[in-house]
Amino acid sequence: MRKTLQKLFAHKQLNREEARRMLLGIAREEFNDVQIASFVTVFQMRSIGMAELQGFRDALLELSVPLNVGGQTTIDIVGTGGDGKNTFNISTCSCFVVAGAGYKVTKHGSYGVSSAVGSSNVLMELGYEFTNDSDVLLRQLDKANICFLHAPLFHPALKAVVPVRKQLGMKTFFNMLGPLVNPVQPSHQLFGTFSQELSRLYHYLMQESGRDYTIVYALDGYDEISLTGLAKVHSSRGERLLSPDDFGMYQVNPKSLYGGETPAEAKSIFLDVLNDLATPAQKAVVCANAGLAIHTLCPEKSLLDCVQEARESIETGNALAKLYKITSNN
Repeated sequence: MRKTLQKLFAHKQLNREEARRMLLGIAREEFNDVQIASFVTVFQMRSIGMAELQGFRDALLELSVPLNVGGQTTIDIVGTGGDGKNTFNISTCSCFVVAGAGYKVTKHGSYGVSSAVGSSNVLMELGYEFTNDSDVLLRQLDKANICFLHAPLFHPALKAVVPVRKQLGMKTFFNMLGPLVNPVQPSHQLFGTFSQELSRLYHYLMQESGRDYTIVYALDGYDEISLTGLAKVHSSRGERLLSPDDFGMYQVNPKSLYGGETPAEAKSIFLDVLNDLATPAQKAVVCANAGLAIHTLCPEKSLLDCVQEARESIETGNALAKLYKITSNN
């Protein structure tokens, strides 16, 4: 670690294999918390390099617990977090809307670190029981079109960095990695990123993968389609700017996307959306993100038609039914 830190402090970057070995060493608890914190904070002071991101991703996928979905077409909707906006759980809620519209979702997520309530926090509050039992998850995917991969169960080697991340309490390069290391490596992904630079890195990485994807960065800083302004979108089909009008929506006030401070508050908003009792802004932003996910799966359909499918998933109760099928309080 000492030599690596000296190299990094000299403003040099790691190559892909060096980055891979470092993360493997962290996972194997070869370094103490101070060394890990020093390593992590380097990437707070300068941008992560492409080779570094590739190497870190390689290590985490190598160490992950696999889930084989048998070649099924599935999608993950996931943001990096770290945008500092404290929105409600838009991506996770959108996953159930997409499942309710008839598409398969393999959602990967964890507890909130840089936000008040992450996907795992709200799903636990809703009664979902985390598991890495492939039989259970595949049954859920079959009967509800959705299953949830709780990251700590699929990346157990990363327990060494949990205390450091909690104590730092801010976004780190692990936020950048989370969306890239879904153990399913689903055929389709909708990513949200906290910076335009990270969007470009994701774009280059996903071009290598051969999988279908859409990467979103809202120009006012959100890591999802926020409808608060324009969003830059990279995809396997090119780049474009999307406005609320492209979704058939009006621009919303950022305050209307506030997610609360506790899992109980997050649960309340989540259920309001799926019960079609949410505010117009909350419903609109979920329909926009779910619609973009459907458009990622079905690019031959217009974006407006995909948004309408998302809206119908909520209004028919299908999205809520998918939640009830996989939660223990059903």
